[in-house]
Amino acid sequence: QVQLVESGGGLVHTGGSLRLSCVVSGSISSFDFMGWYRQAPGQERELVAAFVSGANIKYADAVADRFTISRDRTKKMLYLQMNGLKPEDTAVYYCNAGLNWRARNYWGQGTQVTVSS
Repeated sequence: QVQLVESGGGLVHTGGSLRLSCVVSGSISSFDFMGWYRQAPGQERELVAAFVSGANIKYADAVADRFTISRDRTKKMLYLQMNGLKPEDTAVYYCNAGLNWRARNYWGQGTQVTVSS
């Protein structure tokens, strides 16, 4: 089985920073797709940032200037550095991985990020 476990969420003030981590374990050693999604109350789950394929990185427009996605060379650790946090960033953030963009089958449990105004 494949397991994704997020950590690093918390409560911060506007302008603060958080670094989310995702640990990938299981038999699959490498995924073409690895990324972060978030879901705010009453909202659809949305892509925040991802390694879509290889080194091709996609960011949501709302976070492109503030967030940075990274991973280690083994693809067993995925990170999201979030700077300049805003209240609208408040959401549950989910780690996601898949063999490719069309098979994003694995999800973490989510970690809550709350940004106070």
